[in-house]
Amino acid sequence: MQELGAIRKARLQMERQEHYWVLQARNADVSWAAIAAVLGVSKQAAHQKFRKRPAE
Repeated sequence: MQELGAIRKARLQMERQEHYWVLQARNADVSWAAIAAVLGVSKQAAHQKFRKRPAE
């Protein structure tokens, strides 16, 4: 069970990092389309996922 907790913690860290770097990209005027292409999702999916801050 400890391993599952470690995986959950790692996933949360990765989500926070992903949100951070998307915010950095947006602050640098990178388009939602370009961000979405890098992440392998649609522009709409990227915007929907990243328009809010990650859970603390």
